[in-house]
Amino acid sequence: MQKKIKFTLGLVVVAGALIAGGVWKTRQLAGSPLLISQQTIYTLPAGSGRVALEQQLEEQHIIPDSFWFGWLLKAEPDLARFKAGTYRLTPGMTVRQLLQLLASGKEAQFPVRFIEGQHLTEWLKTLRDAPYLRHELKDDQLSTVAAALRLSPDDTEGWFYPDTYLYTAHMSDLSLLEQAHQRMVKEVSNVWESRDAGLPYKDQNQLLTMASLIEKETALSSERGIIASVFINRLRLGMKLQTDPTVIYGLGDRYTGALSRKDLETPTAYNTYVIPGLPPGPIAIPSIASLQAAAHPPVTGYLYFVANGRGGHTFTTNLASHNRAVQVWRTLEVKRAAEAKSAGSAPAPGAAADSQAHDAQTPSAPSTASGADPAVKGQDKKTANEK
Repeated sequence: MQKKIKFTLGLVVVAGALIAGGVWKTRQLAGSPLLISQQTIYTLPAGSGRVALEQQLEEQHIIPDSFWFGWLLKAEPDLARFKAGTYRLTPGMTVRQLLQLLASGKEAQFPVRFIEGQHLTEWLKTLRDAPYLRHELKDDQLSTVAAALRLSPDDTEGWFYPDTYLYTAHMSDLSLLEQAHQRMVKEVSNVWESRDAGLPYKDQNQLLTMASLIEKETALSSERGIIASVFINRLRLGMKLQTDPTVIYGLGDRYTGALSRKDLETPTAYNTYVIPGLPPGPIAIPSIASLQAAAHPPVTGYLYFVANGRGGHTFTTNLASHNRAVQVWRTLEVKRAAEAKSAGSAPAPGAAADSQAHDAQTPSAPSTASGADPAVKGQDKKTANEK
């Protein structure tokens, strides 16, 4: 009898030791750091069980091969309630922290930045390159976006709020665009309600269109309002806006990087050298600063502006003064081109395009708001002004 008791006690002791050893091993595994040395994105497919999870983590060298992983999930059931998804793992994270993250369902978020001043087609290319995003748009045409989001053609270009947006894996490109569109609709509505009285806008689309012109003309916050005042003054006097970015937008794929007199005289729906008033819609996605400038322009007498060679513009009230400012700019560009040539480097962008500028800027040329600004002959005005 005593032998049986001793044998039983021995078994109990051995079992207790094994259990204690198992508990220690599982706790040691739970507290051990992951094998990763840099941030890692891990995707747990839907329907994965405990065995599949362990196999994936080991095969991807996230955790070490261990007999005790299954024991850990049994010993701590809360850690076994993992959810499918894509997660961000960081160096120093322990096995327990990994399992807690999988159980929380807090998937990794990825940023995508929509930049003001760009065209919607450029945003669509950004979305194409965004990792883990689900693409529902079949192409990068504005008409495709309009149809997918049930927008009218006038509510496509420009009607998206520039910002950095966060998304999780397998979120759709359309859902991000819908967020940006709804934010811009709300912002434009708020600005429209608080706009100055007497502005020559028929509707919110024209306000947004003006903001897009401002956005493409200058990057200087100090100039946005003055640019707006020039366009407002010209609209009130019945003068054509004659701003180069509208010509470039109207040309679309036909724009080769240089504007000629023929381009300025070629009719398009957006060419403000030809059409009166504002173009039918925005030519880019404006910033909130440009939207505010369009809604609250200062009172000035300016009707013209031209690049001053220092990243900004010279504003004038009459054509004679404007032509003198243009000549100052040209002289500066010729000087810069000569200095660049003597130094053996490429000439300044504006200087390289000066022949195009001169063709559109002769004294007999039409009077223009930006004077067929030589800063943009051969390039987008944003680039010319270091925007």
